Amino acid sequence: MVSPVKSAAPAEAVVPEPPPRRRNATRAAGLVAALGVLLLVMAASVAIGAKAIPLDQVWHGIAHYAGTDTDVVIKDVRLPRTLLGVLVGIGLGLAGAVMQALTRNPLAEPGILGVNAGASAAVVSAISLLGVTSLTGYVWFAFLGAAIVSVLVYSLGGSRSATPVRLALAGTAITAALYGYVQAVQLLDTAALDKMRFWTVGSLASANVTVLKQVAPFLVVGALLALILGRPLNAIALGDDTARALGARLNRTRILAMVAITLLCGAATAACGPIAFVGLMVPHLVRAITGPDMRWTLAYAAVLSPVLLLTADIIGRIVTRPGELQVGVVTTLIGGPVFIYLVRRRRMAQL
Repeated sequence: MVSPVKSAAPAEAVVPEPPPRRRNATRAAGLVAALGVLLLVMAASVAIGAKAIPLDQVWHGIAHYAGTDTDVVIKDVRLPRTLLGVLVGIGLGLAGAVMQALTRNPLAEPGILGVNAGASAAVVSAISLLGVTSLTGYVWFAFLGAAIVSVLVYSLGGSRSATPVRLALAGTAITAALYGYVQAVQLLDTAALDKMRFWTVGSLASANVTVLKQVAPFLVVGALLALILGRPLNAIALGDDTARALGARLNRTRILAMVAITLLCGAATAACGPIAFVGLMVPHLVRAITGPDMRWTLAYAAVLSPVLLLTADIIGRIVTRPGELQVGVVTTLIGGPVFIYLVRRRRMAQL
């Protein structure tokens, strides 16, 4: 007697991925929505402060400048501050995304890997030891400090054999040492302390048209360079051997990526001081939306990072009104728990 054939267990339903064209259309729609959010946050940044200004007066002050006290506040104070926040946010977000892709380290970020600390220490030295007082003068020191620390952390972390944890530990150690140096200089040089006390915690309060003109070229060039590197960074994410097989020029990509990171971090730190965790949080959020494609990750990071930075700046103006909590303090309060969460995720820490 032939035993009946048992029917196979029903296979689990597999949800097919949407075709690339539809997926890209969804990503593009999301990017447009993110741009809309950025515009709303920029409007709120101009309107909210020690004195709230209605949006109709904000528009009048920008489009029909009449020289009133409100117009002066809008055009000479809040608008430059908002635009600087956008530029610095773009710089920090793109720098973090490029660093994470370049090192294949999900914990890479300009603040955690010591790049901001290197720029800060160089600028503090220029102010205290060399008497440099203008942004045009010490922005070059910020670039130099950022570049030196980038190379130092990468070397101490094990170079090509570096792991995420080793790079984070090397960056943390160097950051602690450099910020100890910064604090010592401030205590020994009271004149330098007066110039640096807001700058060293990260602030947009010193923004003006002159600062915008001085740092904008560096940030724009660095941002364009980072966006161009999207496709080569996708190849590097697959591993060095695979990237070479795909025709990627690894050394050139790494050098250009380090140039972009130095320009973005150096200019942002020179303009506002060290602002941490923006470059860590936003790329993680973006990858949850776009997936691993660096072309979309970089585009989204360039839009959502200014949203985070300006939102933190607005919060700092509201919670201590009529005073102000510096944006670097707010991003640290938000980013600290996020960093702990990412470190505690076993799969993330072992990448």
